Formats: sequence, structure tokens, C-alpha cells
Amino acid sequence: MRLLRERLVPLAGEVRFRDGLAELLGPIADENIRKETDTSLFMERVEVLCAKCDAHLGHLFDDGPAPTHLRYCMNSAALRFTKQGAG
Repeated sequence: MRLLRERLVPLAGEVRFRDGLAELLGPIADENIRKETDTSLFMERVEVLCAKCDAHLGHLFDDGPAPTHLRYCMNSAALRFTKQGAG
């Protein structure tokens, strides 16, 4: 399986790492993702998937900072970091 290289956030400064997981705090490119309810592990949460290939990218939580209060907890294997301005 090949994961597509779609941009999720515009700037690297909007990513932080906590507990070994990447957290995207900035605006996410909604056209590149799909959200689904995930009821595994005895809880309900929002799964984030690639809109084009359905690859699992991580989960979305509502405990992030203002103003959106959203926190995207993404799997590092699903991410590729680039320098600002690079593709």
C-alpha cells in the first residue's frame, strides 16, 4: 500500500509531540481527510482517514487549545515532515 502525499497542515510550527505521538493543532486540510466514528477499545472517538485511499491517519479529540479545541493525534508512520515552503 502506498500512502498518498497530501498536505495536512501548512506549517511545521503547528505540530507538537506528546507521549510519542504527533499532535496537529493548526488548521487541517479537510479536503484531504475523512472522519468516521471509531468505537473500538470500549470508547467512542473520531478516526481520521485519508480521503483518497482510506488509510488510517490517527484520531481527533475535542480537548485541544482554543479557538477550535481540536487536537489531531496522528500516527507518525502516516506523516512526512518537510521544510517550510517545500512540497
